[in-house]
Amino acid sequence: MQNLRLFLFSFFGLILLTHFANAQDPVKPRRERPITFPDTLVSQPTQRGLQDTLSIPADTLSISDSTKIVPRNGIESDITYFAEDSIVADFPNNKLILYKEAWFEYGDMRLDADYILIDWEKSEIYASGQADSLGNISGNPFFKQGGTEYEVRKEMRYNFKTQKAIIKDVVTEQQDGILRGETIKKTEDGSIYLDHGYYTTCKLTNPHWHISSNKIKSIQGKQVVSGPFNLYFNGIPTPLGLPFGIIPDTPEEKASGIIFPSYGQEQKRGIFLRDFGYYFAINDYLHTRIAGDIYSNGGWGVKSQTVYKKRYRYSGSMNVDFQKFVSPETDLEPVDYNTFRIAWSHNPESRGNSRFSASVNAGSTSYFNNIINPNSFQNNVTSDLQSNINYTKTFTGTPFTMSASMRHSQSVQTGEVNLSLPSMNVAMNRQSPFKNVKFEPLKTFNIAYTFNLQNSITNRITPDLGVGGDLSGAPQAPELVPFTPANFSTLLQNANNGAQHRIPISSNFRVFKHFTATGSVNITELWYLQRLNYYYNPAQERVDKIVEDGFNRVTYYNSSFNLNTNVYGFYNFKKGKTQTIRQLFTPSVGFNFTPDFSDPRLGYYQEVQINEEGDTRLFSRQQGFIYSGAPLGESRAMSFNLRSVLEAKVLSESDSTEATTKKVPLMESIDFNTSYNFAADSFQLAPFSISARTSFFERRVSVNLRSTIDPYAVATFTNSSGQEVTRSINEFAWKNGQGIGAIRNASLNLNASINPNSSQSQGEVRDELTNQFLNEGGRMNQFVESEINRIATDPSQYIDWNVPWNLTFGYNLSYNKQPSGNKNVTQTINMSGDVSISEKWKINFNTGYDAQTKELTQTMIGIARDLHCWQMNVNWVPFGRFTSYNIDIRVKSSILQDLKVSRRRSFFDN
Repeated sequence: MQNLRLFLFSFFGLILLTHFANAQDPVKPRRERPITFPDTLVSQPTQRGLQDTLSIPADTLSISDSTKIVPRNGIESDITYFAEDSIVADFPNNKLILYKEAWFEYGDMRLDADYILIDWEKSEIYASGQADSLGNISGNPFFKQGGTEYEVRKEMRYNFKTQKAIIKDVVTEQQDGILRGETIKKTEDGSIYLDHGYYTTCKLTNPHWHISSNKIKSIQGKQVVSGPFNLYFNGIPTPLGLPFGIIPDTPEEKASGIIFPSYGQEQKRGIFLRDFGYYFAINDYLHTRIAGDIYSNGGWGVKSQTVYKKRYRYSGSMNVDFQKFVSPETDLEPVDYNTFRIAWSHNPESRGNSRFSASVNAGSTSYFNNIINPNSFQNNVTSDLQSNINYTKTFTGTPFTMSASMRHSQSVQTGEVNLSLPSMNVAMNRQSPFKNVKFEPLKTFNIAYTFNLQNSITNRITPDLGVGGDLSGAPQAPELVPFTPANFSTLLQNANNGAQHRIPISSNFRVFKHFTATGSVNITELWYLQRLNYYYNPAQERVDKIVEDGFNRVTYYNSSFNLNTNVYGFYNFKKGKTQTIRQLFTPSVGFNFTPDFSDPRLGYYQEVQINEEGDTRLFSRQQGFIYSGAPLGESRAMSFNLRSVLEAKVLSESDSTEATTKKVPLMESIDFNTSYNFAADSFQLAPFSISARTSFFERRVSVNLRSTIDPYAVATFTNSSGQEVTRSINEFAWKNGQGIGAIRNASLNLNASINPNSSQSQGEVRDELTNQFLNEGGRMNQFVESEINRIATDPSQYIDWNVPWNLTFGYNLSYNKQPSGNKNVTQTINMSGDVSISEKWKINFNTGYDAQTKELTQTMIGIARDLHCWQMNVNWVPFGRFTSYNIDIRVKSSILQDLKVSRRRSFFDN
C-alpha cells in the first residue's frame, strides 16, 4: 500500500511538473496560486548549492491525510506567493524557499524580499536580502501588515498564526513619527518593542534630529513610550533628555494623557517647571487641559483650557490662567503679583429664532505687566481688553426682536474698567402702514420703535460734592478706584443706569425729478430713578449737588428735512491707456429743528446761582447720566454736505485679444460739511470739516486726511488779573484779515503694505494654514482652529517662506491748536516686516518711533530658520518693559508641537 501511494504521488508530480514548466513560458502571464501544505512523507533532498532553477509550486490537490504536520484549521485565509527566480520545496523539513523579488501574502500581511523561507511546521517565515559576488546586500525585506509598514535592513522572523515578529534593524512609520531599532519585537495587537532604538519625525535618510533610548515601546493607536532618552541633532548627542517620555499616537486625537512640562531657569523666579498637567478627552464633544507652573523662588500657577462642541448647535472654548508669585524676603527688588486672565469664546450655529454668542477677554491689569508670552509680540503690547456676551431672539410672526448683552472694556495701561451689566434692547422693525397708497410721501411713510435699558459700572468714581471747578457744569476729575471685590459695594452705589425709548418716523420721496427728499421726526423719552438738585454753597463758593431718588421722565423730540442729488462729470481721452476720468458730486442740504427744552418749568434744567454777585446758570438735572438729558437751547440749523469721488477708467494688460479696462481710484472720497444755526445768538456758523481718503499702487498704500477749520477770528484781551487772554470772537476771520480761518485740528494717517507678491488677507492666510495642516495628516479640532485663527490675526506669528520680503509701514500725524494759541503736535511711526537673507533664513521685526518723546516704541527683532523637520525662532526685545530674548527650536510635526529646545531670558532677569 505504501509503495502504491508513492507511485501515484510520483506520477501526479511528473504531470504537474510538466505543466508548471510550460507555465514558465515568458509569453504567458503568471498566475498567483493559493497553496496547501506539502505531503511530508515524500523524501526529496534539497541543498542550497544545488538549487533547481525552475520554480516548483505546492501541490494544489486537497489532501485529507491526518498525519500531515500543519493542521488545516490553523490557517484563517488563503496564502499566495511568488518568486522571480525560483521556488524550492524542502519536503523532508516541511519548508518552502522563495528566491529573488519574492513576495508572500496572508490575510492583510504582505512580505517582500529576495530570500523568503517558509517553515510550515512552525508557521514561521524568515526573510532577508541576498549578497552578490561582491558582498553587497540587496532585496532586503519589506513587511506590511494593515496600515503599518516595516523597512527591514537585515532580517526578520514572522509567525503568521500568532502574528508576532522579531526584526533586526528595522525602520517603521507610526502616524507622523518614524521608529528605528536594532531589534524589534512585534506583538499580535500591533504594538512593538524596540531595543536600542530612536524616534523622529524627520523622514530623511539621515534625520536632522531624533531621540535615542535603549528601550522604546509603541502601542498602536495610543502612544510611544520610552525609557531614559537623549535628544540628538544631526547625529550629535545633547545633554537634553528626561527619565522617560510619552509621545501620543492617537489618529483621532481623543486620548487622555499626561502633559509633560517645559523646564528652565530665571534669575528672579528661579528654576521652574511649566505646563505640567493632564489632558482629559472626556468625550467627542468635550476636552479639557489642566496644567500648572511652579517656581523654586516661591511662585506657582494653574491653567485650564476647555473646548466643547455640540453638533449643529454651538462650539466654544474657555481658558483660565491664575498666577501667583511672592519674592523672597532677601530680594532687593521684589516682584510680587497675584493675577489672572479669563478668555471665553462661544459660537452658535445659525438655526432657530434665538442666538447666544460670547467673546470674553478679561483679567487683572497686572497680568500683562508680569506674565509675558515670548512668542506673541502682539499679546505683550495689548493696551485694552474687550468682552461681549450677546443673546438675541426674534419673535416669529411679529416685527419685534429682543437682545440682551453684557459688555466689558478694560485699559491695561490706566486700569480703568467699564461694565455694561446688563444691556437690553427691544426693537420693532420699520412698519409702513400706507404702503398701498399711491401718494409717494405716504407710501414710503414708516415708523419704528426701540427700547434700550442699560446699567453701567465703572471704577472711575465722580466726587459727590461740586459740579466743576469753573462752575461750567462739567464734572470734577474723577477718582480711579481699584476694581477689586472689596470695592464692589462702592462700585454698585455709583452705577449709572436708565432706559430710553425712541420712535423714529420718516418718509422719502422724489422731487423735481432729480432730487431725493427725506423728512423725519425722532421722539425720545428717558426713564431714570434719580435726578440732581443743585444749590449754591456760599462757604466754598461753588455749586454742589444732591441726588434725589424717584422715578424721573425726560421727553424731547427733533425734526429734519434733507434734500440730495447726484451730479456726474466725464472727460474722455482720445489717446493713451487712460480712457475716461469720471467725477461724482453728491451735494446735500438739510434743515434741523430742535425746540428749547431748557425752560425750568419743564423740570429738565435748574437755574442756579453761581457766585456772590448773583449770576445764574442753567444746569441739567440729568448731567452725567447714562443717556444724558434733553438738549439745551433751541436749534434751527441749516446743514451743508458735499461729497466727491474721482476715478479713472484705464486699459489693463491682457493676454486675450480683447482689451479690458479697470477702475483706478484717483480720490476715493472728499467730504466737506458745515452747518448754520439761525437760533443761536452768536457763533452761528459751525467749523468746516474736511476729510479725504485715497490709495495708491493697487491699494497697497492708503492715505487718510482729516481737518477742522474754525471760521471765526481770534483776539487778545486783558482780564481782571492783568493777564492777556486770546479767545475767539463773534466775527469771521476773513473780515479781520485772518484768512478763511484757523486749522484747529488735523490728522494724517499713512499705511502701506509692500511685498513682491500680492498681500494675503486674514482669510487667505487662515485657509492656507488649514490646508497645510490637513495635507500633513493633521486632524482639525477646536484647539487647532483657535491656534490657526490666532496666527492668521497676528502676522508676526506667520512666516511665509515663499515671500522674499515684506514691509508694513504706518505714519500718524496729529495737529491741534486752541484759540488761545496752544499747539500740540504728535507723530508716530510704526514699522514691521521680514526679509529672507537666504532660502532658509528670514529676519522679522516690529518697531516704532514716537517723535514727541523722541523714543523708540516697543521693538522686537526675530530670526527664523527653516530646519526641514524643525523650525528655529529667535526673538529679542532689546529694551522696554518686556526686555527679553528666547530661542525655540520646534518640531513641525503636528503631534510633537511641545517638543522643543528653549533658552529664555525674560525681563525678570534684569
